[in-house]
Amino acid sequence: MTVTAPPAGPRVLLVWDAPNMDMSLGTLLGARPTSAFRPRFDAVGRWLLDLAGPDAIAEATVFTNVVPGSTEVVRPWVEALRNVGFAVFAKPKITEDSDVDDDMLAHIRLRADEGTLEHVVVASGDGRAFREPLEELRAKGTYVTVIGFREHATFAVASDVMEFVDLEEIEGVFREPLPRITLDSLPDGGAWLPPFRSLRSLLEPRR
Repeated sequence: MTVTAPPAGPRVLLVWDAPNMDMSLGTLLGARPTSAFRPRFDAVGRWLLDLAGPDAIAEATVFTNVVPGSTEVVRPWVEALRNVGFAVFAKPKITEDSDVDDDMLAHIRLRADEGTLEHVVVASGDGRAFREPLEELRAKGTYVTVIGFREHATFAVASDVMEFVDLEEIEGVFREPLPRITLDSLPDGGAWLPPFRSLRSLLEPRR
């Protein structure tokens, strides 16, 4: 079921890919994010309102999977998002293929078909799912912005047709600077680069 909306003025739509953004942030940190390194959605909302300006409708949405048995953990986060003004599309994570990519793309198409989508903002580093659809939207005249982490959203960073904004550049999104160390930003004394996955994963059966 998609969120319906009456015809209105120009619309600026944010689609937040929670599974991808969580994975990207965890990879940057080398661990599960603590509260200091979790994005503040009120700051994201204010940024979106500023982007939309006074004459456009700003619509903020988050798409997420819910693993069976995790509802009590996820519920406070979902309720906090809704309280800030975000709509949340939640889908059970029943199988490995139970992702929300198609649901995000369907909602973007819905808004585009209404004829009022002026600007779409996608928070994701998933170029496989989003690059071509976003390029098609831009070719039809819709402005496209991708927000995320430059280390993971390379499809947008390198694009000539869509704008990229690093999430850490949005004022107030993180309480503390992210400990981002890359080969391009090494301190003079060197730095440890944590593994992307556990060494023990080498013993897991290949899929």
